[in-house]
Amino acid sequence: MTRTTVAFDSAGIPLVGDLYTPDAPATGPRPAVVVGHPGSGVKEQAAGLYARRLAEQGFVTLAFDAAHQGESGGEPRGLEDPAQRVEDLKAAVSFLTTRSEVDTERIGALGICASGGYVLAATAGDHRIRSVATVSAVDVARQFRLGADGTQDPAVFQGMLDAAAQARTVEARGEEPPVLVLFPDTADEARVLGGEHGAEGFEYYRTPRGRHDRSARFFTWPSIDRMATFDAFASVPLIGGRPLLMIAGSRAVTAWMSVEAFQRATGPKELYWIDGASHVDLYDRKQYVDPAVERLAAFFTGSLDPRA
Repeated sequence: MTRTTVAFDSAGIPLVGDLYTPDAPATGPRPAVVVGHPGSGVKEQAAGLYARRLAEQGFVTLAFDAAHQGESGGEPRGLEDPAQRVEDLKAAVSFLTTRSEVDTERIGALGICASGGYVLAATAGDHRIRSVATVSAVDVARQFRLGADGTQDPAVFQGMLDAAAQARTVEARGEEPPVLVLFPDTADEARVLGGEHGAEGFEYYRTPRGRHDRSARFFTWPSIDRMATFDAFASVPLIGGRPLLMIAGSRAVTAWMSVEAFQRATGPKELYWIDGASHVDLYDRKQYVDPAVERLAAFFTGSLDPRA
């Protein structure tokens, strides 16, 4: 398997990705899968892991940094714009259609965490995506509005919208606006703020386990009001008859979002549970990633079969 650094455009913003190509000889163009990273993540983390593992199974795969994050362009840095994130996934598909090693009639998409929501919206509006899968899917807007477990007091998000409004005013006056820091300084603080889910996120993103220098430390506050009216699941019925696979951990506090999206799907669909896994376990824990990759490889092999 060969990894190549590539660049492509997304609505005028240059994106940087890693293209993974199997080294084994092929009789013709291969099926391909776009892989989107979690919120605050970068292509070298979970998205890159899944892209590499699927390339080992014979797929051309592309993991890339979202606009405003990682190695990709876009100002301000740290902006999480749902509409742009959806556009980024479509731009990645466009890039794959230009590659001679890719069968343009056999392109799928995989989204992890926040990209699990974005990829559903992208697929709904882009018929070039023949099948779609998610791992630990999250609608980032629901997570901020309702909390990871869906029980957050609505006043919390209203307060965040107050902060977003104030940040816009500060910026309009030519001053440096504050930012939304994504993780506190210690795992104990993360646990107090976000329970075990928060602590697991801290362990992945802020310790040698998964830390990367380009992974986002903050979001701009205007990211929040962009999320306020976004709904990653609203257009799921538009996926229609294209196959959908959703993978979730049985211990994931976010699993209710996979269930909700799954219920909205109208075509061939499967909700595949990884027993004992939490949301973050599926980012990198081998005992959970292995069965997830096995199911994903079988799903994309079948759903991207030219005879299907």
